[in-house]
Amino acid sequence: MSKITNTPKILALIGTCVLLMLTGCRKKTRATVSEETRISEKTTALIRNPISEISCADPSIVKHNGKYYIYATVDPWGGDELVVLESSDFESWERKHIRWPNPEDCSSPTSRNDKVWAPGVIKGKDGRFYMYVTVHNEVWAGVADHPLGPWKNAKPDGTPLIRGNMFPEYHMIDAEPFIDEDGRAFLYWGSGLDWKNGHCFVVKLGEDMVSYKEDEIKDITPPNYFEAPFMLRKNGKYYLMYSNGKCTNGTYEVRYSISDTPYGPWKEGPESPILTTTGDSTTLGPGHHTVFSENGQDYILYHRIRDNSNGSLFRELAIDSLNFDTDGNISKVVPRGISGFMH
Repeated sequence: MSKITNTPKILALIGTCVLLMLTGCRKKTRATVSEETRISEKTTALIRNPISEISCADPSIVKHNGKYYIYATVDPWGGDELVVLESSDFESWERKHIRWPNPEDCSSPTSRNDKVWAPGVIKGKDGRFYMYVTVHNEVWAGVADHPLGPWKNAKPDGTPLIRGNMFPEYHMIDAEPFIDEDGRAFLYWGSGLDWKNGHCFVVKLGEDMVSYKEDEIKDITPPNYFEAPFMLRKNGKYYLMYSNGKCTNGTYEVRYSISDTPYGPWKEGPESPILTTTGDSTTLGPGHHTVFSENGQDYILYHRIRDNSNGSLFRELAIDSLNFDTDGNISKVVPRGISGFMH
């Protein structure tokens, strides 16, 4: 009788325990869902394109003491200085001004009559910053202890690094430095005249980041190349990225080729071109890019056309994720902005 009498109490106790367990699970589930929602909202908050309202092109980027510094060409078609943007969060940008390069200080007997274009900036092994920039259609090299300068000509004699008449049949512009994993430094540059016949050149730089032997300059032009080379090394392979087409319209695009050496020979990647004008032309004529990494993710920073009407050319800066497939090929870029990697 005692077993029968106590059964309802036992069942009630068991029911109460089950109810408490279920209530706890529901609370835990709600907390988990809330946490997942918070994380989702956090990771889907995009840095949207364009990243700045300033019309500029041909970006290069360095990071120093927690801040990003972007150097770019003033639009339309260059100016007497570069656009320099500073940010600590990649969302709010402040324009800065540096005194070098400028047309007056970067002039030589071989100069042509053009503006300041296409900077390529890198931090050297010595901790200093080096800039390779086109002024008057020849390449000048600058050096500074801080991204905002003061900058000065890195060559003691004040001459251009790559003379405008070095290879008269090609355009001596769009220089981009590259430091390999073994510390060797290289400079890539070159374009074509009249929007055709682009050629890419490379030379190994000395420890001072400006000395080289002219007889060591190599023409390493990859398939479907016009201008704006950028070298990237990953998983033991060399990826030479570059632009093709006309920067004034929707034919401009980013392509790439792969090699086992920084000199080639080159084989164009299977997904090349990886960044082109979109069907709705929201991304129009993307190109002349740079690549950088943050928290293990690669990003491509490039310009796209904002307005190319009335004979003018105004461009804007955009950023997207750059990804590789399991075979080491660069995947197509999806132009949509990025998750805020600073958050």
